[in-house]
Amino acid sequence: MSYRVLVVEDAPEYAELITAALRAERHEVITATTLSDARDRMRSTPPDLVILDLTLPDGDGLDLCREIRQDSDAFVILLTGRDDEVDKLVGFRLGADDYVTKPFSPRELGARVGALLARTRGSESASRSVSLHVGDLRIDAETRSVTVKGNVAELTKIEFNLLNALAKRPGSVLTRSQLRIAVWGDNYVGDEHVVDVHIANLRKKIDTGKPSHVRTVRGIGYAIHS
Repeated sequence: MSYRVLVVEDAPEYAELITAALRAERHEVITATTLSDARDRMRSTPPDLVILDLTLPDGDGLDLCREIRQDSDAFVILLTGRDDEVDKLVGFRLGADDYVTKPFSPRELGARVGALLARTRGSESASRSVSLHVGDLRIDAETRSVTVKGNVAELTKIEFNLLNALAKRPGSVLTRSQLRIAVWGDNYVGDEHVVDVHIANLRKKIDTGKPSHVRTVRGIGYAIHS
């Protein structure tokens, strides 16, 4: 199955290498060399996955990673020559799904892209169930729609799947690991705190006051009020 991939990379040799590897897998490839270009591409042709260099001429790729996570379902693979554990942790906590350090094997990168995109199909099928009512939330898995007090909440795919997983077990605490598996699958290799990023964005869209619909259980995970 073909997907659209945005490659944000200012080094021509790497951009060409990545593009060739992805096109060999029949993916549509869009390229950008700056943060500004990438933002334009995100708006005009929304991708399924973004391969994002951290060091770009007009800024830090982590800034774009944060923006993507606010309003896009796209998977994000950070690509960088900075082999620094702090960078990796910051990237994962901003919502990145994977991290590849230069130099890299095109075959390895292709495998990581394929593994992430395969979860797009898996998470969608796993989330389908009967409609759920939890407090003033109405969650329709068939149409993938959510209303709060009758008002539609515009959720990303990942936000919907997280909410749906929690709503299936109202009042129960789900660990980050359980939510990660429910949304990203068993083979996800990123930091589990990526869940926190999406939960924070989800709360902004479904909470109309306090307390939040989704409760944080310190040191464990999250629960939705029954």
